Amino acid sequence: MAPLTVSLVLYRPDPALLRETLAALEVASCRADLQPDLFLIDNGGSAGALAGLALPAGWVVHHIAGHGNVGFGRGHNLSLDGAGDFHLILNPDLELAPDALVEAMAFMATHPECGLLAPAAYWDDGRMQYLCKRVPAVFDLFLRGFAPGWLRRRFAQRMERYEMRDLIAGQVVWDPPLVSGAFMLFRSEVLRRLGGFDPDFFLYFEDYDLSLRAARLTRLAYVPAVRVVHHGGHAARKGWHHIKLFVGGAARFFNKHGWRWF
Repeated sequence: MAPLTVSLVLYRPDPALLRETLAALEVASCRADLQPDLFLIDNGGSAGALAGLALPAGWVVHHIAGHGNVGFGRGHNLSLDGAGDFHLILNPDLELAPDALVEAMAFMATHPECGLLAPAAYWDDGRMQYLCKRVPAVFDLFLRGFAPGWLRRRFAQRMERYEMRDLIAGQVVWDPPLVSGAFMLFRSEVLRRLGGFDPDFFLYFEDYDLSLRAARLTRLAYVPAVRVVHHGGHAARKGWHHIKLFVGGAARFFNKHGWRWF
């Protein structure tokens, strides 16, 4: 098995973003002198995006399909048995910087105590995304996803604390409580011991749950030298279906890890 494996769960992916994600992954892998095995996990509606897709030459590509839309976490778990020494959980709307894997693998080699690495993420326009979080209360999720602007402004300092803006900058931050499933670089032995994502989560908050469980076994690190551009997010702007999934995932998270309302 390759030293690095990468899994992407696809459900009606944007073809252009998927091409950009894979092109950036290929560049970053070449810079790091890696040829990762790639798992493309088709949860449905991906045939058009995959048709004629130029995959990196010489890579071993595992196309897993036919299981239906089993959800984000359960989809990624389908690659767990084939994970290499390191396993990268990657969104199909995320672009790695050319040196991202060079920096990530160097950090993991220097810090064997780190079992899960999170990157510095940016929007298309260069603004930072704060993907590492502190454990939220229900009110924090309401503010961030659904509150009107005037209410968010009133509680701006609270939101900044939730998003760890007091710590997330140009230095390594050890043990952020929660990291994003858009990019999770695991030591595979840690991920296997965890059993991957909790399959009871369909979409949203499975990464928060996995972060908290991972922290019981290993150390997490936010590494700003590992840079990515993330095009996703904003569940509340995707319509009522996503809002329903978001609320359901949040309820499952609080049921499992304890409710805090404010």
